[in-house]
Amino acid sequence: MEEIVDFLKKCGTYYLATVEGDQPRVRPFGTIHIFDGRVYIQTGKSKDVSKQIQANNKVEICGFTEGKWVRLAGELVRDDRVEAKASMLDAYPSLKDRYSAEDDNTEVLYFKNATATISSFTDEPKIVKF
Repeated sequence: MEEIVDFLKKCGTYYLATVEGDQPRVRPFGTIHIFDGRVYIQTGKSKDVSKQIQANNKVEICGFTEGKWVRLAGELVRDDRVEAKASMLDAYPSLKDRYSAEDDNTEVLYFKNATATISSFTDEPKIVKF
């Protein structure tokens, strides 16, 4: 799990895919964090991406760096605990001008039933489940 988070942090920007009805939606993301033994991302509840995740929590992330890419597929679960939100915002202090651990908009979500695959054109894929 730590290897996957470290990989995505090296990417800087990764891409999160959701579904809206029968239409795939992909957008850049940058938050990835481990809290309480789980991998978390962060967004705002007012955004379309949050609504898409609540309607269908199956998502996939893809990031690329140094000739390798990772695909992380799984289900996202909302965690409304102030401690989870605060941990994410402490890891990404630049978000604190837009989000707060106590507001009703900040949303942190953790992966469950996740499978990550690290691939390249030269090495065998490496699969990590958590």
